[in-house]
Amino acid sequence: MAFNSIQKETPIVFNLIIINVLMYMAQLLIHPFDITQWGALHFYKSTLFKPHQLITCMFLHDPGSFAHILFNMFALWMFGSILEKFIGSKKFLIFYLVCGVGASILIQFTIPFSAEQYAKNAVELLQGYSPAEIAAAYKENYSMIGASGAIMGVMAAFAYLFPNTALYVFFIPIPVKAKYVIPVFILIDLFGGLYQFKGDNIGHFAHLGGALIGILLIMYWNRTNRKTMY
Repeated sequence: MAFNSIQKETPIVFNLIIINVLMYMAQLLIHPFDITQWGALHFYKSTLFKPHQLITCMFLHDPGSFAHILFNMFALWMFGSILEKFIGSKKFLIFYLVCGVGASILIQFTIPFSAEQYAKNAVELLQGYSPAEIAAAYKENYSMIGASGAIMGVMAAFAYLFPNTALYVFFIPIPVKAKYVIPVFILIDLFGGLYQFKGDNIGHFAHLGGALIGILLIMYWNRTNRKTMY
């Protein structure tokens, strides 16, 4: 019953989840063609970059981490369903794709910075290579997948439109308003992007890009309708 309700009331969220799950299964099951490598986003100066990656990357997830797609799809359902009902299915689809592609474009400007940060941290481990060589290899082989950029845009829009909605966060026994929870997530991404830690493979700048596009777009669309906020 709930499944049919999601399909009927929020068809875009429903179909986005289906597409992401099908693509995840294809990543796991289709061989020898490497769907992940084909669709992952690379640096625009890399020999591996193709224009379609700006879109395809947001429909792929880490094949080695079920939690990656599980969390993203849960967040898409949780926040996207309400947002789709509020702005309408057509607008929501445009919003989601603009946030996702926007995140893909904006992260291109941050990859050189990330490469320099990585080179500084890895120069002692990769003896025999200069920081410049390490940074160049990072930019050549960089890849990003995941719907997180688009979903952070959805979450940012949710916090703007429904700031006083109470959310339950892991390990916090009391509900916290969206206007506090989601900005904290954004600040964590900002910190993670500026100070990259060893083993951290999260696309923090993609999250920030999606959030920035999302908040700007929803503010523009909702500029004459502030009374609907609560």
